[in-house]
Amino acid sequence: MRALDLIIKKRDGQSLSAEEIFFLIDKYNKGLIPEYQIAAFLMTVYFQGLNSKETAALTAALAESGEMLDFSSLGKLVADKHSSGGVGDKTTLALAPLVAAAGVPVAKVSGRGLGFTGGTIDKLESIPGFSAELPLERFIELIKENDLAIIAQTERMTPADKKLYALRDVTGTVENTSLIAASIMCKKIAAGAGAILLDVKTGKGSFMKTREEAFYLAETMLRIGKEMGRRIVSVVTDMNQPLGFAVGNALEVKEAISILKGEGPADAETLCIVLGGYMLTLAGKVRNPEEGQDELRKLLNNGAALEKFKQMISSQGGNAQCVDDLSLLPQSKLVAVIEAPKAGYISEIDTRKVGKAAALLGAGRSYKGEEIDPSAGIVLNQKVGNQVSAGDVLAQIHGNKEELLQAACKDLINAFAISDETPEELPLVYGVVPPFPS
Repeated sequence: MRALDLIIKKRDGQSLSAEEIFFLIDKYNKGLIPEYQIAAFLMTVYFQGLNSKETAALTAALAESGEMLDFSSLGKLVADKHSSGGVGDKTTLALAPLVAAAGVPVAKVSGRGLGFTGGTIDKLESIPGFSAELPLERFIELIKENDLAIIAQTERMTPADKKLYALRDVTGTVENTSLIAASIMCKKIAAGAGAILLDVKTGKGSFMKTREEAFYLAETMLRIGKEMGRRIVSVVTDMNQPLGFAVGNALEVKEAISILKGEGPADAETLCIVLGGYMLTLAGKVRNPEEGQDELRKLLNNGAALEKFKQMISSQGGNAQCVDDLSLLPQSKLVAVIEAPKAGYISEIDTRKVGKAAALLGAGRSYKGEEIDPSAGIVLNQKVGNQVSAGDVLAQIHGNKEELLQAACKDLINAFAISDETPEELPLVYGVVPPFPS
């Protein structure tokens, strides 16, 4: 078997077998196939595409390129959740302890952010002392002990995916649904999840700009999961405005705490309840998502989910007192506000512009490894549809450098559109794949 023959085969529109795909990924991972040949292979995939069996085989090959976690000794399904990313998306911070409090283990291997704001790990590491750099052995112990742990991806898991993604990034082959789906799903498979909830964002602040693209990605990942014997559901949700009000690492931790106290923004809390209902159903804890939602509301109201969050923080070296004393979280030195220039209705909050302003303040990265400012970010005072008067505060900007604060203010004011008419209400959820019951 030769890499060149497989490149030509795919170039000519033929399907590759699982054995052939495993050969390419395994030999590339071991340094036995040069990058220029894999780059050529990626370009053939970009133009010719992969069918469902090829995509599943690629996912399996990437997952099996490193260590695979196994939670079968627990005697119950371990759940995981993945979001395709957005601005203000702190869902995992509240959702994971909420689901774990219901007795469903949540084992999440997450990443650091590259772009508008930090990833889940960056947000958690804004908590004093919190460590996401745990050995896999300790990660497994915490799942057994507490039903919950969130750690950073290690070099031992999916190493071929890391190499492949870096190559895609410099060869113009990132925007291919099969490659995107395989990259996402290989991490979920390697992390040992048996029940997988996928939150696929669509809108201006997401990778998938149209609903059609989002549903196609959702369906592609669903097919991969089923091919690999996982219980899986994809939920397509809105990212045409930031989720909740807070955008930025420590600011989003504060908002997640407010959700767990039952005091959070309606959209973020509702999304956690909806997604959590599907996770409990996938794990066999409840009969249907509605029953799961009822259970999760009880756990918010009685404080069990908040206690589970505290337990996770303490178990991973963090100061859980910050849950009750938010001043222990990083605070910016400077806060500025932007005001509505006229009266009317908020007809749009451009998510990308909000994200870019947050990144300018230091809440995100422009390159891998760049240090972020955990205290920086934006807190919105309005949502789409709100009526405002001239001079009403639209947002608060948190930062530590005056020049960056002023630049972010100038950019952020352009993110808000104010109209004379009440805008159409944005749906939070566009659909579920497959429709329940499946």
